Amino acid sequence: MKRLLTFTIVLMGLIGGTAMAQGKPKLKPEIELTVIPPSPVTDKITLDIRGALWNRTDTARKYDVAIYLDAEKPGRKLYQVTLDVPARSTAGVRYLWPTKGHAGHHRILLVASSGKNAIRTTQPLAILASKVRSTGRIGGAWVGITHWSEKEGRHWNAEIKKMTDADWRQLVRGMHRIGMNIIVIQEVFRNQVYNYEDSLIAQNGYKGRAYYPSKLFPGRMPIAARDPINAILSEADKLGMHVFLGVGMYAWFDYSPASLAWHEKVARELWQFYGHHTSFYGWYISEEGDGSLGDSTHRNQMVNFFKHFTPYVHHMAPDKPVMLATNCYHLRGAESTYLKLLPNVDILCPFAFDRMPEGDETGEQAAALLDKLTKETGTHLWLDMEVFVFDKEGGLIPRPISGVSSDLHKYTNFEEILCYQYPGLLTAPTASVKLGGEPAVRLYLDYEKYLKGLPK
Repeated sequence: MKRLLTFTIVLMGLIGGTAMAQGKPKLKPEIELTVIPPSPVTDKITLDIRGALWNRTDTARKYDVAIYLDAEKPGRKLYQVTLDVPARSTAGVRYLWPTKGHAGHHRILLVASSGKNAIRTTQPLAILASKVRSTGRIGGAWVGITHWSEKEGRHWNAEIKKMTDADWRQLVRGMHRIGMNIIVIQEVFRNQVYNYEDSLIAQNGYKGRAYYPSKLFPGRMPIAARDPINAILSEADKLGMHVFLGVGMYAWFDYSPASLAWHEKVARELWQFYGHHTSFYGWYISEEGDGSLGDSTHRNQMVNFFKHFTPYVHHMAPDKPVMLATNCYHLRGAESTYLKLLPNVDILCPFAFDRMPEGDETGEQAAALLDKLTKETGTHLWLDMEVFVFDKEGGLIPRPISGVSSDLHKYTNFEEILCYQYPGLLTAPTASVKLGGEPAVRLYLDYEKYLKGLPK
């Protein structure tokens, strides 16, 4: 998909129109707007503007839909289309807009008119003048409700399990203070099983435990918070932040048909519970994987998984992107599979560029190859930057700010930079629960100082 300007219209049956969290049904807005990546961005990218309309009536409706820059005026109109939306259905619209020549503060407006009625929504957009695609900032971070590895999370896992819903809200405020306004919830279920052990699930049933009050499976993680997912989303709503829900864990690296069916069930429940939140930004698939995409069987399963999962969730919410994070190892030889996989992945967010295996390419070479592949398929390329190093016992500890700032200036072909992870590695000095202790507070303050030195 090499064209700079395009649009997509999608018509779907209405699924999950109400949210059932806390037992009180809540309707989503009739109109939603998502920009990929969210503000701030540079003037060296193509912005992906997506809208969604919900027709909850029993009759078909015709909508005149327009996208504007800054003001609802004819001269500021970027795109217009007419949509016929059947009864009880939703429709999506997409427009790709180059940011070149538009540095400054803006608003993107989405307006849909049906007869005498019009519905509107807007998103702020700061465009930074830049020589590269990256903003030089960390736009967000992964958030594990607990860390999947007791060994790696040994410096904070005991404390994080005691966090209340109020503590999670405070953690979100700490992220917002330093501009980390994208939250990727690592997973909504914990199940420490690997893909080669999936026969255990077939034999014994799924034994994973939820971090939220799921009605699908009875198991619950032993944590103090009643519903940390809702706490994070609710606080993010207030602050204008963006949250990916991590649909997982079924089993590490597992993209089998059984895993696909599980992910679709969980995604549907998440949408029913939490879809009303304005901060609900997209879907993250927690299973991850190697950059080689595995053997031929695993590659075929991955391609098939996203070929079905992405349309499934777009059917529920056409504007919400699907993100996959794999490492950047062993890419050579997998190019043809990436070209089949990536058309059904909205965002690829690879990691571990500074931990390349001996004999593999450099991090910069891997980044260049992924840039080429994602441009060919029209997939967004974001960076999952590691803000940790390992201690002598294999625990994660905060990385020195020199390494963080070095990566921010080294990997500049990514349109958005996220980091792994916030809890335990960065902690606001005002937090009542200081996960990771003094080293995490130091990295937080060092990064805050780094931000103050950037051009405004």
